[in-house]
Amino acid sequence: MRMRTIDQVIEHVRAADPETALTKTALRRKVISGEVPSVKAGKKYLIDLDRLDSALFGGEAEPGVVGDRL
Repeated sequence: MRMRTIDQVIEHVRAADPETALTKTALRRKVISGEVPSVKAGKKYLIDLDRLDSALFGGEAEPGVVGDRL
């Protein structure tokens, strides 16, 4: 597992796709609603980068290609 905070996930996604339409607010809403699986650690949510694509797109994520389709 590669657990990251919401801020770190957004940085990762923007590095893979600088023109992504996914915003930090949109990701946070998806995490809070349960659309994107996460673990709460104190006040922060941790998201597994390996499961992010499948959570957002409902498909099987390819290992090491997280965020390429965002």
